Amino acid sequence: MPLFQFTAEQLIPASIDTVWDFISSPKNLKEITPDYMGFDIMSKDLPEKMYAGMIIQYKVSPLLGIKTTWVTEITHVRDKEYFVDEQRVGPYNIWHHQHILSKQEYGSVLMKDIVSYQPPFGFLGSIANSLFIKSKLKEIFDYRTIAVEQKFSKKS
Repeated sequence: MPLFQFTAEQLIPASIDTVWDFISSPKNLKEITPDYMGFDIMSKDLPEKMYAGMIIQYKVSPLLGIKTTWVTEITHVRDKEYFVDEQRVGPYNIWHHQHILSKQEYGSVLMKDIVSYQPPFGFLGSIANSLFIKSKLKEIFDYRTIAVEQKFSKKS
């Protein structure tokens, strides 16, 4: 069964501290997820900042409005540099998502996402990836790009 990879990059006109404060708070994920995904955080009393070992439970409707449980573990965190979330329960056989930040010139930040994933159902999952999974991931990250741009756009 093949492992697929999706990568997205975005230059954000904000300081590393500001961007990190936003993306390292699990409560902000809903703000940058398309409404049609029906994304709801089920975990109660989440802290303001994620930490290695943190488990977060969501309900999400990735396909045809069908609600599914998604449980991720934050496996690695390096303050103001990166964090990694891995699916523990959910629609994929493997889901490993790296969120990487790097300071750029003029006080901006490059945010890079690397998602390594394996759909279920063997070769049928590979076909599904070609038909719609890959394009759905791009659509979700395109939405996130716009949401982050709006969040961090500099006011003239």
